[in-house]
Order: sequence, then structure tokens, then C-alpha cells
Amino acid sequence: MKSINILLALLLSASSSFSAVSEERSEYWRQRVSLFEKLPVSSQDIVFVGNSITDGGEFSELFQDYHVKNRGINSDVIDGVYERIDNVLSGKPAKIFLLIGINDISHNLPVSTLVEKYDRLIKKIVNESPSTKLYIQSVMPINNDFSRYKNLIGKEKVLTAFNVQLNELAVKNNVVFINLWETLADPDTGKLKPEYTNDGLHLTGTGYLQWVAQINDFVKN
Repeated sequence: MKSINILLALLLSASSSFSAVSEERSEYWRQRVSLFEKLPVSSQDIVFVGNSITDGGEFSELFQDYHVKNRGINSDVIDGVYERIDNVLSGKPAKIFLLIGINDISHNLPVSTLVEKYDRLIKKIVNESPSTKLYIQSVMPINNDFSRYKNLIGKEKVLTAFNVQLNELAVKNNVVFINLWETLADPDTGKLKPEYTNDGLHLTGTGYLQWVAQINDFVKN
């Protein structure tokens, strides 16, 4: 009887833990996921996956290609993408462009933890859809002169260290790494150029055009 009670306690604990994780996802996250579940992905599609920076991009128009699809969700994190990526992978898309991690950094997670989570996500994509070409995009620079995102103040070195690790993960998993930092950052300050943002984190139209210009060949070829 004692062993049965212990087993029940463990099961309840696991259930509670799962519920706690699920409840961390916002209403908006759930709304977007429910929409994505109704929008099939095909083997001809090129899918952008990420957080609010991806969410804000009108990629089918920017690339003038109906097969370029947006699967970004505001405030998403690496684990959130891991939870919902099956809907993308089931369609075996031609390419996935992944941009995720800045919100995890704002939550003060150590780089080692981020790398572990990201590596798990890469392996899931590669194993479940080996025909898909995966592009790992670096996290973008930020500009704390706007003093908007308090949890990112002083995190520039963390961002840089994370990008180094992302590059190494790409090499390790034989996928493509795209360094967005160099094209978006001011070479003197390392900050996101003010002409590309109006809050220090998210992109303006000019910022999106700069992003698109850098990855255009990867998308088109």
C-alpha cells in the first residue's frame, strides 16, 4: 500500500509539474498555436519560427513568396517552440529559419541552460524532419539607450556568449548558422542601430528590410 501511495504521489507531482509548465504560456501563445494547427505546412514551404521579432514580420510579402510562412509568437521561449514545433515538422517544410532565445536571456537563465534547451530543439527538428534545411539565426543586438526592457540591461555579454554557442551548436549538428548581429549592430558600440528600432529590441520596417536583405540568398536558393 505504501508503494502504491508513493507511486500516486509521483504521478500527481508529474501532472502538476506539466500543468505548471503549460500554464506559463500566455493566452496569445495559445491563440496563435490554435491558429497554426489549422494552417498546414507543406514540403514547399519556408517557415520562420521564433518570438515577437519573427511574429512582427510580414515575410510572405517581404520575400514576395506565398510559400514563406510566419510561425512567430510574441514572448515565446525555446521551450515554447519545442512544445509547438510538431505542427511545422509534420509538413516536412523545405526550410526552417529559427530565431529564439532573447526572452530566455531576459529571464536570467544561464547560457549553459539555454544551450542545452536549444540543442534539444535542434535535434528534434533534424530527427523528425531530416529533409528540412535548418537555419539557426543569431539573436539580434539590443539597444538599451531606450531603457525599455529592464531585464535586458547589462546583458550584452550574455547575448554575445550565447551567439558563440549557437554557432558551435550549428557546426555540431551540421546545420547553417546565420550571424544577424554584424549587419544590425553599430560597429562602434555593438548596439542595435537606432534606425532599425524604436524600442531597443524590436525592428522597424527598415530593420526588417535589413534582416531580409541579409538572408535573402538563403531563402531564395
